[in-house]
Amino acid sequence: MSGSKRKAAAVANGDAKQSVWGRALHAKATWDDKEEFLDVIYWFRQIIAVIVGAILGVVPLTGFLGIAIFCTVNAGVPYLYFSHFQQIDEEEYGGPWELTKEGFMTSFALFLVTWIIFYTAIHYD
Repeated sequence: MSGSKRKAAAVANGDAKQSVWGRALHAKATWDDKEEFLDVIYWFRQIIAVIVGAILGVVPLTGFLGIAIFCTVNAGVPYLYFSHFQQIDEEEYGGPWELTKEGFMTSFALFLVTWIIFYTAIHYD
């Protein structure tokens, strides 16, 4: 479906009046402002970082395996979100790699802090 047809369908469905997070949770939403969608990807990664960090901290997991699990989840889940759930045209945003790396390093830092805090609080003697 072309961009103009998606916009017309979105206005007909009332999507144009939805908030950013309302559109983020709605499949195949219309994103007129590219920065809003990039913000959704960024904050989605931060949420994933806290959740994965807490889970790996509670489960006594250390080392490279934990980092590999985080990288896989933090790259895979947003990719599935924007390619299958939202079905956006990745080329409008610079290709799938640009969307995949959006906010990755800040979420990695947040993951490490969360992982360390949970692991230390629960498993450190």
